[in-house]
Amino acid sequence: MTSNSTPGLPRFNTLAEDEATAALHEVCTSTAWGRALLSRRPYADVEALLRAGDAATAALTAGDLAEAMAGHPPIGRPRPGDPVSSREQRGMAGAPEELRAEMLELNLAYQERFGHVFLICATGATGEQMRDAVKSRIGNSPEEEREHVRTELGRINRIRLTRLVTEDTYHTVMERE
Repeated sequence: MTSNSTPGLPRFNTLAEDEATAALHEVCTSTAWGRALLSRRPYADVEALLRAGDAATAALTAGDLAEAMAGHPPIGRPRPGDPVSSREQRGMAGAPEELRAEMLELNLAYQERFGHVFLICATGATGEQMRDAVKSRIGNSPEEEREHVRTELGRINRIRLTRLVTEDTYHTVMERE
């Protein structure tokens, strides 16, 4: 994909720094991640942007990961009025009450064990798949789980970055959802 075929990439490349910072913060709330992507502008194509996002995610410290996770609501409880988290967690929207209650209980147990929300790339996942993932990961060591979180965050960031630059603006995409 070239920048000519992605209307949002040239726009992103030329945004004022504060506007680009705000757009990247909607993708990932880690300040270090956003700064890393800003420092490499302009991007020749979407793949270059995605590679930079992957590198920035790989370089996040434990504190940076915690900052990024703080921007994600628990699975099954998207932030009211937040179309991005609602869209990403669509698999829980129609879940039976029993599954929603189980997910709440698992989220709380996970949060107690690891000190942060359970993070998974929920796009396209069913409620059952998300439940099974938290069940399988809750027994991980903190170090193993941190790497799972990094992987999931990278997947989420790639989806959100792609949306950012394949539409005229990220806000337009969110308003349509």
